[in-house]
Amino acid sequence: MVNRSQVQDAIDASSGILRLRPCWVPRSFLIPGRRLKLHPDDLYAFGGHRGGINERWFSSTTKASNGPDTLPDEGLSYVQPQKGEKFLLKDAVEAAGDLLLGADVMEREGGWNLLCKFFDNLGPIPHHMHQTDEFAKLVGHKGKPEAYYFPPQYNQVQNNFPHTYMGLEPGTTKDDIRRCLQNWNKGDNGILAYARAYRLVPGEGWQIDPGILHAPGSLVTYEPQVNSDVFAMFQSEVDGRIVDWSLLVKDVKPEFSHDLDYLISMLDWEGNVNPEFAKTNKTLPRPVKAAEEMESQGYRELWITYGIKDYSAKELTVLPKRSVTIRDSAAYGAILTQGRGRIAGHAVGTPSMIRFGEMTEDELFVTAAAAQQGVLIENHSSSEPLVLLKHFGPGNPDAAPLVKR
Repeated sequence: MVNRSQVQDAIDASSGILRLRPCWVPRSFLIPGRRLKLHPDDLYAFGGHRGGINERWFSSTTKASNGPDTLPDEGLSYVQPQKGEKFLLKDAVEAAGDLLLGADVMEREGGWNLLCKFFDNLGPIPHHMHQTDEFAKLVGHKGKPEAYYFPPQYNQVQNNFPHTYMGLEPGTTKDDIRRCLQNWNKGDNGILAYARAYRLVPGEGWQIDPGILHAPGSLVTYEPQVNSDVFAMFQSEVDGRIVDWSLLVKDVKPEFSHDLDYLISMLDWEGNVNPEFAKTNKTLPRPVKAAEEMESQGYRELWITYGIKDYSAKELTVLPKRSVTIRDSAAYGAILTQGRGRIAGHAVGTPSMIRFGEMTEDELFVTAAAAQQGVLIENHSSSEPLVLLKHFGPGNPDAAPLVKR
């Protein structure tokens, strides 16, 4: 277990910017999309019985909820200090969260309340939802809103189904969904007949609130979200694969596991049948400053996740052979999606291929003090932009003007 002194030493030795090791997560009920740059021999590194790796988690202090075979550190990010042994970011936050996030954030939030990931699947996944706080707290968890952004650098191949069913068709009734649950063991329970699919577009995004049904499609998705792994699958068959009832009631108290009225009550009904669902939930990139001002200084920065108090995210592009100092008001995690260069003196680059268990130079955690002081980012290429995604936890002051709900 890391102590406060070790965290301080790691921060001091790295100018407040910590390197993170890749954190891979398998899912037994999904088929990997093979675009996360993980070596093909390592897609089933957890064992075939655990399923393939189709997620990479970033800056994670959240343990994966993957059933009885889940490893003790599954889903948890490790810090790789310049000297000494790796340690869990989770342990560092518990030992010295004020040094990483700021004393005000630790007092308000009690930790790094963010989970962010790349999701990469061959085809669609089942129509499902994430519980609200009201229902999640009954099983000892937090509810989970989540956001989507589709990074163009990871979506040159869009795989089998670049569409996502979201919500329910206006006019759908609770009796319609009850019949779907009653038909669970008949193969396809037909719930997608009551849903509406939207074409996914690289460079755009969506906000998915708790209680909203969604069946993510086959684009690689960058997903900032509340640090919880609760969900309930409402679709019984996808791509010819049967979804077990246990995945519907994984985060439901046992006495309600066959109570159809209770299961349906977990849905945000009005949100699901909203006739202006896309207008309400689609997220288009917004420049952080005037585009001409940023271009003249050698960079572009966009809000790509915003509108909700729980998290926010930016995409930063530094133009070829340019450098820029960027200041933010809060700590953040960062994942490089294109290019090479230096960030506060740390060499960074996007890997072509990653072996399971190997270190990379594409993921960092920036402490609040370093972010507020300003981070120098240098693009060493004469032709290619340097692009990184930056994920922030709840209460980011810079994102406050954009909060809608």
